[in-house]
Amino acid sequence: MFLIKKTMVDKRTGKKTHVLLNNGHSEILEIPHENVANKLCDVMNENSDSGHSYEVIDVLNKNKNK
Repeated sequence: MFLIKKTMVDKRTGKKTHVLLNNGHSEILEIPHENVANKLCDVMNENSDSGHSYEVIDVLNKNKNK
């Protein structure tokens, strides 16, 4: 499972704020395929006019094989 993290930097203080992207139901957006997550992340980084950055996070589910 893959998530996308948005990083925002306050230009005055340099403080970073990290948030996970949500879907249309106010739940964390979970993307099952890495290539899809990477493509979405690339598009969002290319279109970020506010200087925010996006990165893909790989989430391991330890209970998946139980």
